[in-house]
Amino acid sequence: MGLTVEDRLEITELLARYNHAIDSGDAEAWAATFTKDGVFAPPGATTEGRAELLAYAKRRYEPRKRHWTNNVVIEGDGDEATMRCYLHVMLVGEPGLETMVTGRYSDRLRRIDGAWRFARRDLEVD
Repeated sequence: MGLTVEDRLEITELLARYNHAIDSGDAEAWAATFTKDGVFAPPGATTEGRAELLAYAKRRYEPRKRHWTNNVVIEGDGDEATMRCYLHVMLVGEPGLETMVTGRYSDRLRRIDGAWRFARRDLEVD
């Protein structure tokens, strides 16, 4: 059976929690969006497991960053899913918004104890 509407809403909310956590400097909340053995793979680096994810989030915090994701496509069945979306990272402040990076996420998600989490998140930068 395919994903339910509720599954899709929960996965979309996971994406929003991820963005809010990294943008607010909440490394614990950001790392909690991943499975315990989760992998985050931006260009040139792979971060794996809770301790590495926490350290990564603490290093990368910048209070003026805002992560925006859109054009979300979610596919899956049961307790596993994939998601693709576009990324736009901006710096806010004077004189306005400045684009830092754009790219695409490719995700593998897994439902653990009833909650969706990122099992692997690959980032391709434009």
